[in-house]
Amino acid sequence: MNYLIDSSLWIEYLSGSRAGEEVNKIINSDDEIYSLAVIISEVTSKVRRSKSNVELAYESVIKNSRIFDISPKIAKEAGILHATMKDKYGSFPLVDSLIICSARALNAKILTTDNHFKSFKEARIL
Repeated sequence: MNYLIDSSLWIEYLSGSRAGEEVNKIINSDDEIYSLAVIISEVTSKVRRSKSNVELAYESVIKNSRIFDISPKIAKEAGILHATMKDKYGSFPLVDSLIICSARALNAKILTTDNHFKSFKEARIL
């Protein structure tokens, strides 16, 4: 199985929470684990604001996942999805659109704690 781990779940992993323990099991399985560079930005921002170890967070994501590059086609699809979701709900992060379209390209499940993903079949909310 392919998994794309969202920022919220990397934060849980780093904190050692119950959801983080689930991520640890998946990371240590034979499954393919992916992240996006923009997820690294979100994780390091959150870690920095909480005055925790940014290098440890960065290395954890880099070491435990393959970084998937967003192609121009995926960026276009994400822009269209973002506009659609904003029209429908009023608030929807562009990063989440990039994550959803990347997961579709990878045929991956999104692992997250973020309820923005609840209406997407690609998501598994822990």
